[in-house]
Amino acid sequence: MDLSTLLIFIGAIVLLIIIHEFGHFAAAKLFGVEVEEFGIGFPPRALTLFTWGGTKFSLNWIPLGGFVRPKGENNPEIEGGLAAANPWVRIAVFAAGPIANLITAILLYSLIFARAGVPDPSTTFIAGISPDSPAAEVGLMPGDVLLEVGGVAIDSSATLQDAIAENIGLEMEMIVSRDGETLAFNVVPRETPPDGQGPVGFSFTNPRLPISTPESLSLGSQMTFFQIREIVLLPSRVIGGEVNPEDARLVGFTTMGRMFSIAREAEVDSGYPAGTNTFAFFAYISISLGVLNLFPIPAVDGGRILFALPEIIFRRRIPTKFENVVNAVSFLLLLLLLIYVNVQDIVNPVDLTP
Repeated sequence: MDLSTLLIFIGAIVLLIIIHEFGHFAAAKLFGVEVEEFGIGFPPRALTLFTWGGTKFSLNWIPLGGFVRPKGENNPEIEGGLAAANPWVRIAVFAAGPIANLITAILLYSLIFARAGVPDPSTTFIAGISPDSPAAEVGLMPGDVLLEVGGVAIDSSATLQDAIAENIGLEMEMIVSRDGETLAFNVVPRETPPDGQGPVGFSFTNPRLPISTPESLSLGSQMTFFQIREIVLLPSRVIGGEVNPEDARLVGFTTMGRMFSIAREAEVDSGYPAGTNTFAFFAYISISLGVLNLFPIPAVDGGRILFALPEIIFRRRIPTKFENVVNAVSFLLLLLLLIYVNVQDIVNPVDLTP
């Protein structure tokens, strides 16, 4: 990984964490809960950056983490503190961090769609020609719009593939549009093309159409929902044997950095606007950060929400001492898991070859 990629990766991860913590901070402020400290990284504290609105903003020694410390977070006897607040307020504050990450993902995906547009499935054109292929021999060129293949009008990529498959080993006519001119070529699709090539030897794609801001936001929301569903269903798919456990293992910052580096390299020949893979990568990381924090695990936001629910349902609060002990032990276990996952990244790296 080169220096610029490393700096972008670290900066973006830190920014996603800050966005998460800002969600908690903004919700606490909105509901009148004082926030004593907004920390970038985990303690011990390295330095205090500044103080604003009664909140101390600090930089801490353990990197790639963050926290917001509301007044009276774990003590309901402190008047005006978070623990003393209405359970609905506590749930809103705990949920606001993950929600901020999910909103960030929607905006990133929306930006991708706004910049790249959406495919026009009714039109298919040649994107690339393989050397020494039937397509190259007859003079087909990148950019040629496919009109007819084997007498079949091409109105989708599926129609193109079916038309070629029906003419394997047979001479067929391909009619294309090139710079406003209609041209015809006779070509014979190969029965056994080389690895990585198709029968005719060209790759194809669809032109992309610009879309409005509301449309891009709608598509960004749909993409985010799809990714949330995939993450939530992943454990059941592993248990059911649909997904190899090795493919679903937790990864740390080293593997994430390698994945980001590969995504950046692939972006060069992707045909999409610069930054598309970068935005998509961090949209997925933001979704993962949001969803995993909503899991009902003590010490994370979902676990804190879980402890607040009995007060709403049964009008009885779980003893504060019990909640604090469970959260403290769980936080320690999660920290150990984080260390283990990142060590595994180094000693037993994930195979990222396609």
